[in-house]
Amino acid sequence: MLERFLSKESQRKRALAKTGPGVMQDFLSAPHVEKNTRCSEAEIVSLDLETTGLDPAKHSILSYGLVQIDNMTIRLDSTRHEVISVVEDIPEASAVIHQITDDRSAAGSPLEAVLPDLLRMLAGKVMLVHYAGIEQNFLDAACRRLYGAPFVIPTIDTLILAQRRFERRNHTIQIGDLRLFNLRPRYNLPMYKAHNALSDAVATAELFLAMAAETAPRPENCTIDQFLRH
Repeated sequence: MLERFLSKESQRKRALAKTGPGVMQDFLSAPHVEKNTRCSEAEIVSLDLETTGLDPAKHSILSYGLVQIDNMTIRLDSTRHEVISVVEDIPEASAVIHQITDDRSAAGSPLEAVLPDLLRMLAGKVMLVHYAGIEQNFLDAACRRLYGAPFVIPTIDTLILAQRRFERRNHTIQIGDLRLFNLRPRYNLPMYKAHNALSDAVATAELFLAMAAETAPRPENCTIDQFLRH
């Protein structure tokens, strides 16, 4: 219960002290970015997961996509997309959304083989997502199950940034207003096909940069704390 009230860095140190050698010790050994770090100096990884459902206790990660942001610039040469094999049948309703069928999943790699690389790419960086409830909860559940340690990382959530923007302007939030692909037109961003992990990660990165540019004329000079989810 106490963990909720600790800073991410304190959570990281507590988890590291309880973690033995291996993947999670390597991940948790990387210090978090200090809050007063300028955005131009912070390494940000935009990440998206596709899953078989919304409950990490019952459902599985089907794929991830990511792209790195350096000096507030999207590095398209850093993109990564992995399809993950799962043991259970993929629900039809889920497959319709993300287009990952049982056959396509079977050709992927198991989570145990994929997760170490993903954690290495995230270590010491800031995770950028749209609705942290998915990425944070599913990766935390996976890390606890496979390694017995929590997934702790500083996070920017574009959904939270959008919510703050609506509240500052005293705008009523309607159902659907905070969805990734309903927010993008507000910033004159192009429409992509939704529910592909890689295109969603790129779409989130673009949305974040547009939001940051709206916040300050030189967003690269902002501190990372101005955007972090608390």
